[in-house]
Amino acid sequence: MNLNEYRKQIDDIDDEVLKLLNKRMIAVKAIGDLKQTTGTAIYRPEREREILDRLKLLNDGYLNDDAIDAIFQEVFAVSRNIELPENIAYLGPEGSFTHQVAQSRFGAMGRYIGLNSIEAVFTVLENKEAKYGVVPIENNTEGAVGVTLDCLGKYSTKIIAEIYMDIHHSFSSICESLKDIKRIYSHPQGYNQCRKFLEEHFLTEVEFIATKSTAQAAKLAKLDEYSAAICSHIAAKLYELPILFSKIEDNLANKTRFLILSDFKNAKSDKSKTSILAKTADKPGGLVGFLQTFQKNGVNLTKIESRPIKEKGFKTVFYLDFEGHIDDENVQNIIKQNRDSHEIIWLGSYVNGE
Repeated sequence: MNLNEYRKQIDDIDDEVLKLLNKRMIAVKAIGDLKQTTGTAIYRPEREREILDRLKLLNDGYLNDDAIDAIFQEVFAVSRNIELPENIAYLGPEGSFTHQVAQSRFGAMGRYIGLNSIEAVFTVLENKEAKYGVVPIENNTEGAVGVTLDCLGKYSTKIIAEIYMDIHHSFSSICESLKDIKRIYSHPQGYNQCRKFLEEHFLTEVEFIATKSTAQAAKLAKLDEYSAAICSHIAAKLYELPILFSKIEDNLANKTRFLILSDFKNAKSDKSKTSILAKTADKPGGLVGFLQTFQKNGVNLTKIESRPIKEKGFKTVFYLDFEGHIDDENVQNIIKQNRDSHEIIWLGSYVNGE
């Protein structure tokens, strides 16, 4: 076959893909109409995970697992918008890493609301001004995000999904040569995380201008012809700022865990994970006794994080992640065995994102 014949073959395949996608959307719309009459949530992370796992098992072509995730997450996002468009609140500004995570799950068609603080995301959800919220909860090098942990205990919003994202910084500029760069815009944290790259390219002596966010850095660099920005990929794309170097951070294993929040309860799955807050009484052995009930009931703890609180009778609240769903019998046994001596707040059961 010659080049034109291959192109014709691709065009024919694309035409068929479009027909099948529209056929899928007809079924999606029918399901959406049924869900609205029954009050069932539109976003079902456990169902989407089942579909992705099934497709990966069927796959025997050039697409790898990441490609399947990327393609079908966008299909899912478009499907949800056809079923019922909803607002998505996230820790802004536009072009932030949290925005990038939100878009990876809710797609280009999502109706996004960028907010100035994590608590503002919880407040908007509590007031029903948005259906979903996206916030960071921990970074593998900088630890837990305390504000998120505090808000989980303060508001009724539940965790419905988690996303782990590799945090990559890009070096973006309209300059064609590094020698022409006279200023570097960046959030101080991003700048410090890319020291090795800056040293290797003789950029440490270039003027550094601190910004409030990586998105603001990209915006300013777009307007300054003799500058560059250390920013997220989505910020560079948003402001049409060419990426000269990607993944310039010193620690290539830099990963952040994000939560998707909403107001419904997920169904069980074989990869369920549950989060709770436990306020333990201030007495010797209180925490040890509480943790032992997990071992006795065969529940695997995957994380425990302490937070100080100011309440009479309590000094510390513990955030815990463990394998299983809140409705599992052994998990319910743990709740029953501790309800008289500890205050337990269920934060959500969701598909393990690791």
